[in-house]
Amino acid sequence: MDLEIGQKVAIIIGTETALGFTVLIEESMEGLVYKNEVFSDLEEGVSTTGYIKNIREDGKIDVSMRPLGYRNTIEDDILKILHHLDQNNGTITLTDKSSPESIKFHLQMSKKAFKRAIGSLYRDKKINLYSDRIEKN
Repeated sequence: MDLEIGQKVAIIIGTETALGFTVLIEESMEGLVYKNEVFSDLEEGVSTTGYIKNIREDGKIDVSMRPLGYRNTIEDDILKILHHLDQNNGTITLTDKSSPESIKFHLQMSKKAFKRAIGSLYRDKKINLYSDRIEKN
């Protein structure tokens, strides 16, 4: 099977390693999802969707749990932040200065994705940014 960067594939989560999680791609090839790209709990044997991130010269395949590219992920991130705001009376105590661990814990996204999404929401005047919180308009 020929794989392309960005291609959506069926994966089965394998064992956890020092680098991340092994995955079985389309039931025929092995790949790896790096720990720094995992924003929710993964369980061995669970089938899910992944995206081909890189095919290295040594033939090893890196897999992402999220679609590649800004346009493919920002809408989901924006919706996740708006949902979190709605669930918390229009206020969250995360800011662009919050730790990556705190953002990952509360929103299951990277700090980079969080900052892109709040930047977009701020430009669209959907949120107000304060030194200790974010409030929905």
